Amino acid sequence: MRRRSFLAVAGWLATAALATLIGVAAIRWVGESIAGTPGGVLSQEEIERALASPGPTVPGAGGPSFPTAGGTGGPPSPGATGSTPAGARRAFATTGGSAVVECGPGGVRLVSWTPAPGYRVSDAEPGPDDDVEVAFAGPSGEFELKLRCVGLEPVSVEDDD
Repeated sequence: MRRRSFLAVAGWLATAALATLIGVAAIRWVGESIAGTPGGVLSQEEIERALASPGPTVPGAGGPSFPTAGGTGGPPSPGATGSTPAGARRAFATTGGSAVVECGPGGVRLVSWTPAPGYRVSDAEPGPDDDVEVAFAGPSGEFELKLRCVGLEPVSVEDDD
């Protein structure tokens, strides 16, 4: 009787382990086929490539549309659409959130900004200007991004306030 109980428990454990492995493999396979990447996570290079590619256009708007982060980012300025040449677009991140900036003839401007979960935007100066800022406030304090253009390349700078 004792041996029989042992075999029943061992069989049940082996079946449970096998079912778990099959379930994990199925989830991974389905996740990769849906997201196109393991776990749906993009590398920094993939994000920068995606940001550098032209965005979708809005019919009748006369220029590219720029994403806003849940309504927190502003629409592009009138000089940012149309035939004016734009410089590089780049993403920056802090613990409090992230921002996408673009350099152009009018200076640097915030294209979009998104607070991290648990954070909120406490201040944003979208530009275009010599420099732009966005600040995120949350449980770990305030995190600020101050950005400007060097040539047509966006860079992060120390806050001189």
